[in-house]
Amino acid sequence: MSGAATLLRDVFGFDGFRLGQQEIVEAVTAGENVLAIMPTGGGKSLCFQMPALLREGVTVVISPLIALMRDQVRALQELGVGAGALTSGNTPEETDAVWEGLEAGTLKLLYMAPERLAAGSVVGMLKRVGVSMIAVDEAHCVSQWGHDFRPDYLRIGELRRTLNVPLAAFTATADAETQVEIVQKLFDGIAPRAFLRGFDRPNIHLAFSAKNSPRAQILAFAAARKGQSGIVYCGTRAKTEGLAKGLRDEGHLALHYHGGMEAEDRRIAERRFQQEDGLIVVATVAFGMGIDKPDIRWVAHADLPKSIEAYYQEIGRAGRDGSPAETLTLFGPDDIRLRRSQIDEGLAPPERRSADHARLNALLGLAEALECRRKTLLGYFDETDISCGRCDLCDTPADVFDGTTAVRKALSAMLRTEEWFGAGHLIDILLGNETDKIRERGHTSLPTYGVGTEYDKRQWQAVFRQMMGHDLVRPDTERHGALRMTDAALPILRGEAQISLRRDSIRIAGSMRRPAVKMMVSEEDAPLLSALKAKRRGLAEAAKVPAYIIFNDRTLIEMAEKRPDTLDAMARVGGVGAKKLESYGRAFLDVINGASVEMHPTRRKLAGREAGTVFDRLLEVQAELARGFAGTDKPLSCSASLLAKVAQLRNADDTALERLLGEKRAERFGPAFLDVLREAG
Repeated sequence: MSGAATLLRDVFGFDGFRLGQQEIVEAVTAGENVLAIMPTGGGKSLCFQMPALLREGVTVVISPLIALMRDQVRALQELGVGAGALTSGNTPEETDAVWEGLEAGTLKLLYMAPERLAAGSVVGMLKRVGVSMIAVDEAHCVSQWGHDFRPDYLRIGELRRTLNVPLAAFTATADAETQVEIVQKLFDGIAPRAFLRGFDRPNIHLAFSAKNSPRAQILAFAAARKGQSGIVYCGTRAKTEGLAKGLRDEGHLALHYHGGMEAEDRRIAERRFQQEDGLIVVATVAFGMGIDKPDIRWVAHADLPKSIEAYYQEIGRAGRDGSPAETLTLFGPDDIRLRRSQIDEGLAPPERRSADHARLNALLGLAEALECRRKTLLGYFDETDISCGRCDLCDTPADVFDGTTAVRKALSAMLRTEEWFGAGHLIDILLGNETDKIRERGHTSLPTYGVGTEYDKRQWQAVFRQMMGHDLVRPDTERHGALRMTDAALPILRGEAQISLRRDSIRIAGSMRRPAVKMMVSEEDAPLLSALKAKRRGLAEAAKVPAYIIFNDRTLIEMAEKRPDTLDAMARVGGVGAKKLESYGRAFLDVINGASVEMHPTRRKLAGREAGTVFDRLLEVQAELARGFAGTDKPLSCSASLLAKVAQLRNADDTALERLLGEKRAERFGPAFLDVLREAG
């Protein structure tokens, strides 16, 4: 795919594909129906953007969020790619520009929200403008039982049939059940070419901690990462506001975000987060899928997520640039009760509630894991070949003990009180605490009264929490949250099975682990990186785009470390394609080296390539021969565009040069130009 390699370098600014991208690009470009499941940050967008440029016609991209579409369109336009979006957020001028591009045939990617497919006129329009492919981003939204279901995604299969074009579906979040739904709803049950690129995000460090003053734990975690962009997810709107204020009081740049805010306030928060460095957003899950900021350095959960898929997707917003990122998830028995009751009190049919409990169990298994969390997480997605070293349990192995006796005592206390009480009362029974409630109910006479004095209250709380985490007991909503035993507990109660538990040591989150990403560059390069970020911020604010659309952090870090001193050297920095070199190259060179020398636009197109060096040598030779060998002839020269064509010739000979230069120029410059080409070749 020489065309793809050229596009990759000249348009997107990369020397090579990431792992797994090339196969997908080849399949999509060839017009195959494709389902690609790739980890967040794995480069999904490139897998449909590049084929769109390699194929004839227009590629329609169905994407769920306006903010995400607008950012991707702006990023493509910065690369010099014809892209536009038809959204309800468009200005009349933006919509006119899209129509003009479609009519003129200059628009290669057209982004649309799925809701737009409900308009009958849209299909006719797409037929008329020559759509040759459909790309579906966040394809898991087609799953009716998923946490991101969008009803209008169900229209996409009909659109594919009507247009009779290939479809490429992409997602980072799809278990086996969701994959079956995607194939059924988008591909009419006919299996597409499937690419499962794995779910591992090895740059993300995983950590869980039992709640113990959760506000202090979150503040300590953020304090250890001061100045870095982060997200804190909370279970309630009120908590987002309180925690954001707490972070601001500690000197952080922080704001809150939730579904109860005015739409304009939400847009302002989204825009600030995308454009500002080091900003923390404290949010409910309303803040999420459209966030494509590549340099989010950490994600914390102040409350337990609702499922393992939700957890995977939310932590996946960190470290999309591939650099190290940190996560912390806090959880406690109240979280588990809340999540269980939300499932039990929902309107889903019994089989769906059972599946939702299983998803929650998988997350609780991760929270209460006794060994490597990455192994537990990826095992849920059927991945078994795992190496870690990037989780809290690999950093510090769990302190494990045989908890069988403790669990049997707890289960016995539950059964002897006919499963009518919560953990607090049961712990008082086990500890022999003679409370009013225990006296009134005559529970001092129970055989289990006072049999658990080997542990204190906090330790028993950890035992009950882990029992809930292992799904041995569940809160019963009909009994006001009283704990009831599940079938999974029976073998332990009967002495047929044993169970290991963790000895919880309460740790403040900030002291658990210092961040691996505190310094992104060496101390020597840090001032230059700050200056480059300041330049980026100024350009982004002027253009009203997120900072990463100018250049992402990885590109700036490479600039700070390599300190390119020419446009040629700048072109070799990852992420600097031809269009960005033209738009921003000199501005960033000026930051690195002071004022830079202007370069002819034709020469700039060859920057960073071997042909650029050949062009410079041809220019020198031309200057020497401008008045002939004796220096007395009439001046003669080639235009810059003609020299560029010569510089890119392969296996040139006298005939090829004369055909390109014409007789006069070939006579004067031909032999010397051939010498230059042979030296380079």
